[in-house]
Amino acid sequence: MSEQTPTPPPPFSFPDLPFSPINSNPDQNPNPSSSLYTLPPFPAKRKRTGFHRKASNPSFSPQSGESSNPRPNPSTSVSADLADEIIVINKEATTEAVTALSAGFPADSLTDEEIEAGVVSDVGGIEQVNYILIRNHIFSRWRENVTNWVKKEAFTSLIPPHCEPLLNSAYNYLVSHGYVNFGVAPAIKEKIPAEPTKANVIIVGAGLAGLAAARQLKAFGFKVTVLEGRKRCGGRVYTKRMEGSLKSASADLGGSVLTGTLGNPLGIIAKQVGLSLHKIRDKCPLYRPDGQPVDPDLDRKVEGTFNKLLDKASLLRKNMGEVAMDVSLGAALETYREEYGDAVTDEEMNLFNWHLANLEYANAGLLSKLSLAFWDQDDPYDMGGDHCFLPGGNGQLVQALAENVPIAYEKTVHTIRYGVDGVQVIAGSQVYEGDMALCTVPLGVLKNRSIKFVPELPQRKLDGIKRLGFGLLNKVAMLFPYVFWSNDLDTFGHLSEDRIRRGEFFLFYSYASVAGGPLLIALVAGEAAHNFESMPPTDAVALVLQILRGIYNPQGIEVPDPLQSVCTRWGTDSFSLGSYSHVAVGASGDDYDILAESVGDGRLFFAGEATTRRYPATMHGAFITGLREAANIDYHATSRAMQSKIDRSPSMSTESCAALLADLFREPDLEFGAFSVIFGGKASDPKSPAVLKVLLGGARKKGIGEGEHSNKVLFQQLQSHYNQQQQLHVYTLLTRQQAMELREVRGGDEMRLNYLCNKLGVKLIGRKGLGPTADSVIASIKAERSNRRTNPSMLS
Repeated sequence: MSEQTPTPPPPFSFPDLPFSPINSNPDQNPNPSSSLYTLPPFPAKRKRTGFHRKASNPSFSPQSGESSNPRPNPSTSVSADLADEIIVINKEATTEAVTALSAGFPADSLTDEEIEAGVVSDVGGIEQVNYILIRNHIFSRWRENVTNWVKKEAFTSLIPPHCEPLLNSAYNYLVSHGYVNFGVAPAIKEKIPAEPTKANVIIVGAGLAGLAAARQLKAFGFKVTVLEGRKRCGGRVYTKRMEGSLKSASADLGGSVLTGTLGNPLGIIAKQVGLSLHKIRDKCPLYRPDGQPVDPDLDRKVEGTFNKLLDKASLLRKNMGEVAMDVSLGAALETYREEYGDAVTDEEMNLFNWHLANLEYANAGLLSKLSLAFWDQDDPYDMGGDHCFLPGGNGQLVQALAENVPIAYEKTVHTIRYGVDGVQVIAGSQVYEGDMALCTVPLGVLKNRSIKFVPELPQRKLDGIKRLGFGLLNKVAMLFPYVFWSNDLDTFGHLSEDRIRRGEFFLFYSYASVAGGPLLIALVAGEAAHNFESMPPTDAVALVLQILRGIYNPQGIEVPDPLQSVCTRWGTDSFSLGSYSHVAVGASGDDYDILAESVGDGRLFFAGEATTRRYPATMHGAFITGLREAANIDYHATSRAMQSKIDRSPSMSTESCAALLADLFREPDLEFGAFSVIFGGKASDPKSPAVLKVLLGGARKKGIGEGEHSNKVLFQQLQSHYNQQQQLHVYTLLTRQQAMELREVRGGDEMRLNYLCNKLGVKLIGRKGLGPTADSVIASIKAERSNRRTNPSMLS
């Protein structure tokens, strides 16, 4: 809002604090251990209604006169010959690209998983453009009617004969990785084989990740056994039926909000089951400790100041560089807050603390524990669309996913053995044997070492488990005789005078319109959530009623006693030991990737919300990881069935090779543009081997697929926050001489790529496609470097 005359700054307005940039090189990666260091502003976790994700929708605003036809026009840099090679499936290619974008597919490049799966033989070429067009079309066609099974034959007549291999590649990838033809629709369920024909997989945990993997693996023909410690399935998604005096309601005591509907696979499951979603309304009034409503102008002012404060913290971490990994978000905010803390009123400070409580709710973690550098690293991938409740509760999704899945309840797993011959999963005195196992237990259980792994998990994974944070959120659900609160609200908030108790019943969810009865749920976040674990339920309910009566009694509205109330204790629940994950101080998004890595040469796999760097702390994130690991299990099982070594090396497993490559490229022998090289053999030998890594994506001005081999008209407006932040790595083997020649090529990365692919005839591939020759070179380079450290004279 603009002012007509200059006014002094509001008392709760912080000027920039003086600090000097620690990292003077803006292009230097401030986190050398991370392959995806992004410094977004703080937009997504500010949402005060719904859950905490206000997704940044992929923006697409074509200029007037631009065509959505995917064929380039003559004014682009794409040659006429290449333009003729770009296929035309229909005239909705741009819309289909946006649809695919909502599910996490980059607009004009491949995902890391697609590259590793070898979906095209020429990364960055015309083949990639056509593959993306075909992939997006298949994906979009299925999304139009998710109750059907989309068949590959439906696209045969649309695809030129020479692109049939790309159709096969795109269709097989989308089906095997759970992007299409998944879920619980009758047309999909009837595709599940009556009898298993593949290996035996034991799944530990019947939460969303375990159930998603189980259904997908059954569809692939695997024999599946799910072991669940509780008496119910769903894990941290739990809908409890509350009843009393002829009133009843369904209360979501765990995961409750579908955070974004665009591309959300749980929205697809809901549609397949025939359930509608309720958009959480944005209106969220706040009430002071004395029960009076907060002045709307003051509310807007403090919220604006809070957001500016987060922006300052974002700028601070950008200038701190690598040091930001060792600083908490809470410390950064406190530094700014204390600068002018004495100049604010009590009500302003209470409002400010409410926003801090909401931030702690967003992350299920104390601000003093959250990493300043990476606490919001997943924001670029937030799903677009509304935040929604599912009328009747999310337990309906769990029930649909669990149908016909063999689940053994009250089986508390305490040991998982894995080796070259298979796995043993031990629950009590029972031993379950299988070819592979999938562990989907929460991060809190892994941190507590409640399960013994034999052999012990690799140190890399143990360190990741230790670094990542796992926080707490609790709830008080209350069924009342009638609705005494406003029917036009889905949420309202309450301020606290005690900073330590700022998260205690700070937000209320009204479920009256979706639960089937007059239900209110009070949330407890931050430090208050931990203290709540030891609070007697009667005391908790009494405190909630005191707050509600303080708000409504002055309005002449009587607040009755609840008919039934339930208090959660997720922190002391032995099957969860917390609520959901966050990036703690010292951790990064890489740790989610590390937790996702399989171990034991493809025998033991991991899924769950703490194994996805893109969608952690969400229900859909857990579900997606189940589909992901089903694809990984199928890949490893198929490879073994074909008697081919999965890691293609007698000495290194896939994950150890990945870790070794990451370590070696932290100190490359040669760097130029998006290229880095590590050398093997003698420096005097021009034919000695070299491993080349090319960085694709990220904050590049002009990346692969944007030059002469790109359909610019289709993709140039689709550079969303998703693929601007994405960084992928592809590799190839070269000789030392070729690497030196490549460095001398002028014209930037585009010309180097052209020289690499056309002049040298090199194919860029994912890490898994490097093969045994490269593995041998990588191992020798590691050995050479180790020798140099122990014997500095060996520098030949």
